[in-house]
Amino acid sequence: MPNTIRSLLDAAVAQSGGRIVIEYLDEGQVRSITYSQLGDTVRKTAELFTVAGIAPRTAPVALMLDNCHEWVEAYLALACTATAVVPMDPKLRAAEVSYILADAQACAVVTDAAHLPLLEAVLPRLPLVQTVFLYHCEGEAPASVCGRPCVSIEQRLDIDRKRALADSSRYATTEVAEDDICAIIYTSGTTGAPKGALLTHANFVIDAAGASESVSLFRRNDRFLLVLPLFHAFSFTANFIIALSVHARLQFVRSLRTIPEDMRIYHPTILMAVPLLVEKFAQKINDALRTNRILLLFQAFHLRGLIKHLILRSLGGRLRVVITGGAPCPTDVISVMRRFGIPVVEGYGLTEASPVVSVSNWRRPKIGTIGPAIPVVEVRIDAPDAQGIGELVVRGPVVMKGYLNRPEDTEEALRGGWLHTGDLATIDSDGYITIRGRKKALIVNREGKNIYPEEVEKCLERDQRFKDVLVLGYHDGQDIGEKVGAIVVPDADKFQKQGGGQMSESEIEAEVRAAVQTLCGDLATYKHPRKVVVRFDPLKRTAALKIARGHYQGTLDRP
Repeated sequence: MPNTIRSLLDAAVAQSGGRIVIEYLDEGQVRSITYSQLGDTVRKTAELFTVAGIAPRTAPVALMLDNCHEWVEAYLALACTATAVVPMDPKLRAAEVSYILADAQACAVVTDAAHLPLLEAVLPRLPLVQTVFLYHCEGEAPASVCGRPCVSIEQRLDIDRKRALADSSRYATTEVAEDDICAIIYTSGTTGAPKGALLTHANFVIDAAGASESVSLFRRNDRFLLVLPLFHAFSFTANFIIALSVHARLQFVRSLRTIPEDMRIYHPTILMAVPLLVEKFAQKINDALRTNRILLLFQAFHLRGLIKHLILRSLGGRLRVVITGGAPCPTDVISVMRRFGIPVVEGYGLTEASPVVSVSNWRRPKIGTIGPAIPVVEVRIDAPDAQGIGELVVRGPVVMKGYLNRPEDTEEALRGGWLHTGDLATIDSDGYITIRGRKKALIVNREGKNIYPEEVEKCLERDQRFKDVLVLGYHDGQDIGEKVGAIVVPDADKFQKQGGGQMSESEIEAEVRAAVQTLCGDLATYKHPRKVVVRFDPLKRTAALKIARGHYQGTLDRP
């Protein structure tokens, strides 16, 4: 069977058509979609796209939706008919959306009615976007948006149903190759400019197979609780592609706030999460052990089995494993979960590797490591120092083709035939990898989101009253992950001129902080500096006159 997402879908429909693939909550009721129903909807949606002018292997289509079954249907309709998809964070601001759509040269956008105001703001500057496809329209959808045809997918879906299910349909007549691009996922590099990683069908399918082999846990009766956003490579592969490959079930949570209730309704068996969520689960377990009268009674009589049963029941009763990635998971959190029969598997990866590179062995864990590389991947340490620490580099069929229209960045990232991760690591004699730090200035917050300092710096440098700007991550006490901080050196003369020569340093500081908040308005909230330090002396520079970033690393940390 070819290593394509199309082959995975066709096999699942043929072999498990009557099985449930998707569950979601609607007005308090659990709704379900079978593999056969999904297959039919994908065919109809693909035909609708064709009628609207979307053609295989031409311009990509952007997909900007929160997690929902429509995201899955739209993605499969495009990717399974050889159209590349640009998955986008629906919470991005107008400037970020405009940049990605322009850089990807997207010909269309699939989104929902809630994003119409955003599209109206950005489309006048995006002539290549020819069509808007909408979900979740209440009443009639607008005929056009900024002069572009607007198509309500739900209202038009069944118009060409007969043709969509015929042998002459686009779905039936389009062959998908392993090296076809199925996703262009934007990720920033050390330059701060987001770059589109070109990922193929084979990249994702092989990566999912390798991760599944490493974990050796997934089966067709599994229920994957879908918490993480599908536009993120980790969730896309670990939740969606793996579930599809074993003909398992996806369960959509309503929101982060409803996760505990949703788990009791759905009874999931697999949870993919960032460490922050696992940390919250562990905290609730610890709180319950200290305050719940029944659990206190069971502890007094050493009824460990009953305690584990009640805790597991609070998580739906069937949870077998938690897989976490995106940031390190605290060892005490892992220990709490394991103590009550729920293994926590840590994974490591990056978008450019589809994304899973390594997975910890839940049977023989080495807490603090990210496990050995998955079977389809080669890893090594590039230029190790005396302690064996060097850059982790990756090779194998999961590595991207390159960055869209960026040959120099591609050559730099894939030099020597290896993907250079920018992460410093060691590998022990058993092949277990330990991350030791980062070569890049990348900031990883407690939710596992990546923030690139250069992107924020460029935003702040628009203010001509700032002499120097340095953005870097800092640690706040015992909190997991990093927060975004900024050091700003104002041009006091310019501020004085603006203030009529009467401004004190404290007043200038207040103006700087207000300006930082305003300037970051175009960025997603999690990228905003949480700590702003105003200095009136110049920042230290290197011989090449660059700001000596390393000199300031750790200076914003709070004990």
